[in-house]
Amino acid sequence: MAAHSIDGDAAKQAVDAGLRRLAAAPPAARATVAAEVFAPGCRFHVAHPFNDFAGLSEALAGFFDPLLASLDHAGRTHAIVATDLFEGARLVAVMGHYHGTLTRDLVGIPAHHKPVWIRFGEIHRIEDGRIAESWMLPDMLDLIRQVGLWPLAPSLGAEHQWPTPGGNARALSPTDHDAGHANLALVRAMHAALGTFDGKSLESMDLAPYWTEDFAWYGPAGIGTAFGLDGFRSVHQIPFLTAFPDRQGGQHIGRIGDGEFVVTGGWPSVTATHTGNGFCGMPATGRRVGMRVMDFYRCEGGLIAENWVPLDITHLLLQMGYDIFARLAHLGGNPRTSL
Repeated sequence: MAAHSIDGDAAKQAVDAGLRRLAAAPPAARATVAAEVFAPGCRFHVAHPFNDFAGLSEALAGFFDPLLASLDHAGRTHAIVATDLFEGARLVAVMGHYHGTLTRDLVGIPAHHKPVWIRFGEIHRIEDGRIAESWMLPDMLDLIRQVGLWPLAPSLGAEHQWPTPGGNARALSPTDHDAGHANLALVRAMHAALGTFDGKSLESMDLAPYWTEDFAWYGPAGIGTAFGLDGFRSVHQIPFLTAFPDRQGGQHIGRIGDGEFVVTGGWPSVTATHTGNGFCGMPATGRRVGMRVMDFYRCEGGLIAENWVPLDITHLLLQMGYDIFARLAHLGGNPRTSL
């Protein structure tokens, strides 16, 4: 089967069912189920501290097994599943949550024996009926928040579990590229408006024509959620532009337009120099950084109504000189004892 021959609905259904089945599989069956979903040589790009894996066996040992072993009653729910062709390849994007009771430590995050919801955004490239490359952004900082630890300054926005689109999960809406590509054009026009910032005034970016008046912006842990253009500006845009005034975006590994949903993402999607203070409470470091980030949009009536933003904050902060997982290790009784 050619990389692009599988149709959109079939691709969404296969990815949706396969990844949920993998999350719920008992340990003895996990490798078998994973081999049905992923190609053996699949390349994986996962949020820090997991990072890159060169094949399925590496990804099982380094990501799926430790993640799922940490969760009793493990499962996975999908709020958005969208698909499109990008540069000749069939892509499927998924936004949702892993869930379960955190009964074992995970990458230094201590188990607290309570239910957790690990939100994520993902983009998968399909080839010969299986996933051949995956970009995955589980929000590890939000998991740290859920276990009662917080290694940063207080978030400016509200921190909570991400809601489903419009308050209703509709993960497997029928594929609709006519509407989707119209909405993708809307989102890309908004991205172009972001690029008109003159370095001085927010009004140099005319964003109001692209968003509903009461749009919801769901940021990653460390930034949080805000409503409306005024909330978006105060919670995210002003701290972000102050910290990264030379940011350059749009370096996408995928762009998807499917019905009411648009998805973009890059690895990194944004590059910048950290020359200003305030982002996540951090002072300027002067370091060059790259941001692993995805945007999931829901459009309504020709405007953007909701925007979920998986962003690898732990990796971004590591580039800025702050190792969150090293701090967790210290707090957990394993401090550094030498330079």
